[in-house]
This record gives sequence, C-alpha cells and structure tokens, in this order.
Amino acid sequence: MFKLHPQLQQDCIELGQFELCSLLLMNDSSYPWFILVPERTDISEIYELSDDDQLLLMQESNFLSLILKNYFYADKINIAALGNVVPQLHVHHIARYHEDRSWPAPVWGRHEAIKYTEDELNKIFDVVNKAMTESATAAP
Repeated sequence: MFKLHPQLQQDCIELGQFELCSLLLMNDSSYPWFILVPERTDISEIYELSDDDQLLLMQESNFLSLILKNYFYADKINIAALGNVVPQLHVHHIARYHEDRSWPAPVWGRHEAIKYTEDELNKIFDVVNKAMTESATAAP
C-alpha cells in the first residue's frame, strides 16, 4: 500500500490528486514549488515505473508545468527528481523568477524556508483550483 515518505509529509502540504500522482506544495513561500509523487510502492526511479505510468507521469508533469507558466508566470521552470535525501520517487516543479532570492542558482540549501501564511496558502489553493477547473478538459 502506498504511503507518503515522512520527510515529504513534514515539508509539504497536500493539494490534490492526479490519476497517478499526489500533488504537494513545498512549504516554502520563496518559490511556487510543487512536487508530484507517483502513488506506487517501492519506486525510487522513473525507469522503474511501468511504461504506462511513465507516460502518465510525463503528462501530469507537463500539465503542472503549464500551470506554473500560465498561472504563476514563471520565467523558468526547474524540474528535478533527485532522491538523494528522500528515496521515494518524487518530481520537483519549481517556478523561478529572475528576481527570486536564489536566481540563478539552484534553490536547494540556499536559504531557510519561509513558511506560507494561511492567506498565502489560500491564494495558492485558489490558483491551483482555478487552473484545474479551467483546464479540466486538458488535465491528464
């Protein structure tokens, strides 16, 4: 049975569910930073997913990337599946801006996380819900 890694539970806020992946929000208001976690057990690498799940992950990743571009107006979208600390397969999607506090460097280990306020979280939920509703026909 699928269970979210404790580190992801600690660091993230659960936003929703795609067909394959849980959609998480990293609790760091410095960047719109989302994480897709395929709900498959004992998987740490993309190639370990079935061919169908690999395709579904790509579709969900592309859909999330469009949300970051069209609703968060990202200058650049960083996508990574590192797994050095959390072995459970998860794919980071980070909206980057030329003026963000880490630009142009990677975000990992640069600064302490600035947790979202309740108002900020509500705005994120609203944006994601709006994007999902407006794009329902395009969603994977």
